[in-house]
Amino acid sequence: MSKDILRRRFREQVLAMFGREPGKPVEISEAAQQIHVHKRASNKEALQANLAHAQAHKNASHKWRNRRWAVLISVNLLFLVSFALDVQILEGALTASRFVGFHLIDLNSALQVMLAHKHIIVNLLIGTLTVFFIWFLLGGRSFCSWVCPYHLLAEWAEKIHLWLVEKKLVTDQPIDRRLRTVFWAAFALLALATGYTVYEAISPTGIVSRALIYGPGLALLWVLALLVFEVFFVRRAWCRYACPIGLTYGVVGIFSPVRIKYRLQNCYHEGNCRKVCLVPHVLDTVIKGRAVHTEVPIGPDCTRCGLCVDVCPTQSLTYDVKGLSKLL
Repeated sequence: MSKDILRRRFREQVLAMFGREPGKPVEISEAAQQIHVHKRASNKEALQANLAHAQAHKNASHKWRNRRWAVLISVNLLFLVSFALDVQILEGALTASRFVGFHLIDLNSALQVMLAHKHIIVNLLIGTLTVFFIWFLLGGRSFCSWVCPYHLLAEWAEKIHLWLVEKKLVTDQPIDRRLRTVFWAAFALLALATGYTVYEAISPTGIVSRALIYGPGLALLWVLALLVFEVFFVRRAWCRYACPIGLTYGVVGIFSPVRIKYRLQNCYHEGNCRKVCLVPHVLDTVIKGRAVHTEVPIGPDCTRCGLCVDVCPTQSLTYDVKGLSKLL
């Protein structure tokens, strides 16, 4: 019964990745119901005191954020160093590269090229399969938060946006998340119809990657315009509502063994995790009364950025490797 509930929950998480808004669960396991009932019956003042105690004794940590930034910056700098010193370690850019002889092709870029050329290119397929395997193991959207250089710029822009919101100088204007799926389909159809990889010309991921390695160009003005829009109007607009790369890698990571897992028992539902989450719809399960089981893996649209893990005062959110964590 619990497995059936979790399977249904998983299907809902996949649909949420394509833009469907998460809703209240129809079925909740008996074990989870008991915890929900106990929490509702508990003394509110005692719960608040316990939460305050947990927050006071949690060491302020940016452990996973710092690790992620270090990896992201190191990967992108390795492209630059390889090119500048001609050492042939990591050649090319994020769109298409070669790591010590192994071809690596961005999955979304490969799809665009094959649609534009209307046939499967063997060399392209080899590099694509290598990248597919890597991100299948690590979690597809890990690419977004652990490698994509635009993601880091958008994360910093988001901090400015939130500061302006706090000062009441701007307000956030959320957009329908289904728009990202529409953009994905539109760019695919454009490549198929025109024979040209339209998305690659405007992809901020590719533009920033190439600018870092080969030097800036006029295309950076487009990236700057996106960041300005995100600072003053819509928080993380490109990553949340437009970027087809995120959706492509989300699909790759549907069955990834690496994920964030939520444990209901010790959660106080204070909401700090959702406040820092880069894609807060994936954490709807932490809302009071929403968890369908005592342990719930977070859905495939999660970027595995670790911000929620850093901020959770009771370790209710942790990294998990399916099939291995219980053995460690």
